[in-house]
Order: sequence, then structure tokens, then C-alpha cells
Amino acid sequence: MRIEPRAAWVLAGGCALAFLAAALNVGFLMELGTSVSHLTGDLSRFAEDLARSGAPRGAPIGRLAAALLGFVGGAMLSGLFIHHRALELSRPYGRSVTAIGALLLASWAVIDVDVTVAIGLAAIACGFQNALATHHRGVILRTTHVTGLLTDLGVTAGMALRKRHVAAWAWVAPLGLTIAFFLGAVAGAVAALTVGRHAIAAVGVAYVAGGLGWTVMKRRIARGGV
Repeated sequence: MRIEPRAAWVLAGGCALAFLAAALNVGFLMELGTSVSHLTGDLSRFAEDLARSGAPRGAPIGRLAAALLGFVGGAMLSGLFIHHRALELSRPYGRSVTAIGALLLASWAVIDVDVTVAIGLAAIACGFQNALATHHRGVILRTTHVTGLLTDLGVTAGMALRKRHVAAWAWVAPLGLTIAFFLGAVAGAVAALTVGRHAIAAVGVAYVAGGLGWTVMKRRIARGGV
């Protein structure tokens, strides 16, 4: 099973994003009880509360609305600045990841002042990242949730059972991203238990560092320095 060097670098970047998104989401779940990287559970819980008592028992309406609207807004910004879901290294991914980190640092800065605003900012960051899900060699690199990754693995397994040719990339990419997400969730939980809300700031700093690092590296490559 051989993966080309370029594909390996792409997967490494995707795994880093999945790791950080999972750590962030767990941090918000543990600190505020609200998810910011995928909202299916929160929306379902809200619907259950309405059906049972006519009023939500979980996250307040304002928090859920901030998460939903923020997520959509972040995806909209991604479409505005990235334009296309096919992976193309000339696009401003480095600046995008840096911007995600800046949003998370802003979220951390206001969390003690206005929780709803903090959730909204983090959801914008996650919506932006989720919309960066790119097609590479026939596989969608999803980095904010695992549902799609598990779907891809299941479809690939079914095709293999039908004796159809399945490239190694179709197995390695979703499996690697799923493992990275799980490890990020574990790390995020440990960090939240250790330093509390400061774990969100740590994730933001990691995004900023990664984004700036990629931007510098891309410029060096363009100039023939690497």
C-alpha cells in the first residue's frame, strides 16, 4: 500500500485540522455544553426538549442560534474566499487557517463576557473549516466531523466486497482522519480537564501557527527556496 508524497502531505494537513477541530469541539462541550463543529446532536436535543416540555432544557435558544448561524456564516465566508472545493495549493489555505485561529482566540477572549458571542465566533471558525472539505484523488477530506468519513469507509468496504478495485487512498484518507479526530477529542478532553477554557486558546494558537507556517512555506516553494 503506497501513498504518493504529495498525497501524504495533504493527508497530514487534513489530520492536523481534524485533530484541532475535535479538541475544540470537546472543549466547548465540556465547558459550555454546546457543540460548535457539528450541530446534529444539539439540534436533535432541542427538538426533543420541545416535544417533551414545550421548552428547551439543554442549550438556550440563543446559544443554539449562534452556533447554527455562525456555522452557516463561516461556510459562506469559505465559499467567498476559497471559491472551489477541489484542492489547489495556490488557494489561500494558510491565511484561512490563520483566520480560523484568530476567530478562536477572539472566542476565548470573550467567553467570560458573553458566552453566546463566544459560541458564535467558534462556530464561524468551524463552519469555515468544514467548507474547506476538499476533493483530492476522488476522496473528500472532511475535518470537522466523522459521520461522512465513516460513510466513505463503509462505501469503500462495500465496493471491495463487490471485488471492485479500490485505491489505497480511499482507505487511508478517511481512516487516518477518523483516528486523528478521535485523538484530538481525547487531547481536548484532557486539556479541558487540566486548564479549563484556556484549552480553547491553545487550539487557537495552534491554528495560527499552522496557518502562518504554511503561508511561509508556500512562499519559499514559489521562490524555489525549498
